[in-house]
Amino acid sequence: MWHPRIEILKEKKLIGKRIWMSLADDKTSELWRSFMPGRSKIRNKVSTELISMRVYHQTLRMDVHQEFDKWAAVEVSDFSYLPDGMESFVLAEGLYAVFDYKGLSTDNRIFMYTFTEWLPGSGYTLDNRPHFEILGDKYKNNDPESEEEIWIPIQLK
Repeated sequence: MWHPRIEILKEKKLIGKRIWMSLADDKTSELWRSFMPGRSKIRNKVSTELISMRVYHQTLRMDVHQEFDKWAAVEVSDFSYLPDGMESFVLAEGLYAVFDYKGLSTDNRIFMYTFTEWLPGSGYTLDNRPHFEILGDKYKNNDPESEEEIWIPIQLK
């Protein structure tokens, strides 16, 4: 099964686009179609990695109708230039469980495992901070060989 590493994330500055949605009303494809053409206008990128982030405005529940802000973003060194239609976000420093995942991003088994098995058996609880995935060079949309990092916010019990 999946075994996370525990990391302290340093603050990240992000620029991207967001959309209000739920898993039942998934607008992820619409968000990324909107973001990708304009990403070349973002200056001061730290890397080529893409960040897919969910910001919950209430405590996360295992409910497909719970709404959240979904972001498509990149990390930048500063906010000196913000392209039209883009927004900035500061991802605060914090403790995360990081899962290296290989497979289809539509396969939710890793999330079921994380929240129903790993988290309850660990020395951590879920923290109320953004959840995100880092989509690097090995990420291939809709490909079973795709690789990404899944970052789950945690705190000590």
